[in-house]
Amino acid sequence: MWLKLFFLLLYFIVLFTLARIFEAVVWYETGMFATQLVDPVTLSYKKLKTILECRGLGYSGLVEKKDVSELVEKSGELTQGELYSAIKKQKEQTEADGSSTTHFSGEVHFYELVEDTKDGIWLVQVIAQDREALLSQSNWGKMVQKVSQFGIRTGTFNCSNDYRSCIKRGWQRSTLIMSVPQTSASKGKVMLKEYKGSRVETEQIFRWMTSHVAHRIKTLHHSEQLVEEWRSDPAHPLKMFLFARLAQPPAFFSSLSVKFTGRIEFIFVDVRRWGNYSSLSEIGVTHSPAYILKMPEGIYHYGNSTGEFLSLAAMDTFLRSVQPEVNDLFVFSLVLINLLAWMDLFITQGATVKRFVVLIRTLGTYNSILLVSWLPVLALLQLPYLDLLHGYSLKLLRYADTTTLASLVRADWTFYSSHPALFLSTYLAHGLLVDYFEKKRRCGTRSQEDSRTNLEWLASLWDWYTSYLLHPIASLQQFPSDHSEWEDDPNFLFEHLAFPDLWLRPLVNMDYIKTLPTWRLRAAGQSGSEASCEKADEETRSQHSDKERKEPPHGSSSHKRSLCSVNFNSQLPACDDVDASGGRPCACAAESSGNGSSLSADRAVKDNCVVSDCVSNHQHCDWSMWPCDMLQCSECVVCLETFVSEEVLMGLPCGHAFHQQCIVVWLAAGRHCCPVCRWPSYKKKQQRAAQSSSTDNTVQD
Repeated sequence: MWLKLFFLLLYFIVLFTLARIFEAVVWYETGMFATQLVDPVTLSYKKLKTILECRGLGYSGLVEKKDVSELVEKSGELTQGELYSAIKKQKEQTEADGSSTTHFSGEVHFYELVEDTKDGIWLVQVIAQDREALLSQSNWGKMVQKVSQFGIRTGTFNCSNDYRSCIKRGWQRSTLIMSVPQTSASKGKVMLKEYKGSRVETEQIFRWMTSHVAHRIKTLHHSEQLVEEWRSDPAHPLKMFLFARLAQPPAFFSSLSVKFTGRIEFIFVDVRRWGNYSSLSEIGVTHSPAYILKMPEGIYHYGNSTGEFLSLAAMDTFLRSVQPEVNDLFVFSLVLINLLAWMDLFITQGATVKRFVVLIRTLGTYNSILLVSWLPVLALLQLPYLDLLHGYSLKLLRYADTTTLASLVRADWTFYSSHPALFLSTYLAHGLLVDYFEKKRRCGTRSQEDSRTNLEWLASLWDWYTSYLLHPIASLQQFPSDHSEWEDDPNFLFEHLAFPDLWLRPLVNMDYIKTLPTWRLRAAGQSGSEASCEKADEETRSQHSDKERKEPPHGSSSHKRSLCSVNFNSQLPACDDVDASGGRPCACAAESSGNGSSLSADRAVKDNCVVSDCVSNHQHCDWSMWPCDMLQCSECVVCLETFVSEEVLMGLPCGHAFHQQCIVVWLAAGRHCCPVCRWPSYKKKQQRAAQSSSTDNTVQD
């Protein structure tokens, strides 16, 4: 998790650095920055009209270039970045079509989207029954492109689909209907206005729309009104002022007043006939036009920092960062979580199928956790006791978002969101670099799991899935598992389908096996036994050399190995190292072990002499190496073989000891209990130090 966070933070730093490199390249080639001002007089008439269309100002009736450039200056300063963005947006709109228009199927559909939403502006073309539309198909497409850049949604309502609804609303002829919220409160009343103009032109209709939207904004004409509105108002702590010499505010400014209804109050100050200019200088307005955000912490001049253009998208990004709503924070967290989850595709090493399976699992897990985490957050935000905390959080956010670094981040966000191909390509390149460095880092410790092919990993995944169906609790501990118990016996499958094992076993973490005590078994007289065996081996070789001349070659095999084993059964006496009659080492079989004892003896062969140092008679074992809280025993009940010197043993919390390999296989199969007493292997038990000490005293006696 922390590794993915580090790589994601590193990716954001790379994006920030890359944006600064782009700015340096543009400055080197053109000698201009994005914040550099542009004189409107130097631009062509076509570019000036493009700027006015992006700002939402009507220019019908302005024939000369001088009048158009003056209108641009009155609406706000023009920068190189805004000019580039406006030209790029115009090209995108030219290539796009009117497919974003909504076609209403009837009264219910119209009511749900237009009248019940109450958070946007709609322009609907009503087509009367058996009549032509007011705007032709081409003019309607131009109208859609013109108003869509200001967040105005469009649609068509054909009365042939619902004639009774048209009669009820009085739509007897083809017309245009605009819906706009009338109050400044959130989810306010929506009013439908019908276009009754005689001129059916795109520019005329747009001017009619902007005039109605501008009525929602409070307009000030006198200094007394400004002083009254400039005072702090707890009901509206944030106010966006526009000081300009215009008859009405630009369309992008009016549209933002609808989007931020209930959060930010928009006020237009008409300074064309302003008498008291000293009142403007007192509040910090030195020139017009000026866009000023008044906050409880102070005032902020919009347009002086990087990326603060006079457009709907740029100002919308700025206001959302200053006064976000819950949905904005949720979308932001959703984007971050998914970017974080996609890092698993490059961090995970191994087969390609494994990478995508891990990615899907991570995406599902992270998004589920995010959705579940937001539920208590939404509940806490409804509590009135947290209003103070909410206010301080917004205050801290406003302090951070009015800095120069925040303006650079917003500019980069706007740049990369308008160039999604660049964003995706840089993310892919960053991921490939992460994959390369992860391979280098894991080069020395590359596991067998990472070297599997796609087919091998799919096979192991299928084994895990089938094991999950049959042993759901145990299979969750190892993903994927390479063992399937029902492969040995097909009847095992039907047996488990008849008796499902979904809740009979507790969900246990297998990591506890690493903490179980392990030790190596030692014999009390190991060094002496080895010396006697070496001596006996020398005598045997001398006897063999004398008999090789007399006996045939195949007979020498009976004397080539001399066994020196010890009985582990405490009921039988321990044999001497050398037989008194023959002077050769004895061979004593373990009565209780049968063939298992002979196998144990074979494992202890050393220099052609089997040295079994630990016996079941406790006097021959070095019990000082035995853990004090473990019961002394001589046999592993899992494999039914006796303990041999130098074997690694493992103990359980109940005090019983086993071969390490045997008990690990037992526990890994999902049987998390002692094979002897059935005590849970993951649960601690009272220490047996007292019992062990008393046993030692008995042995010494």
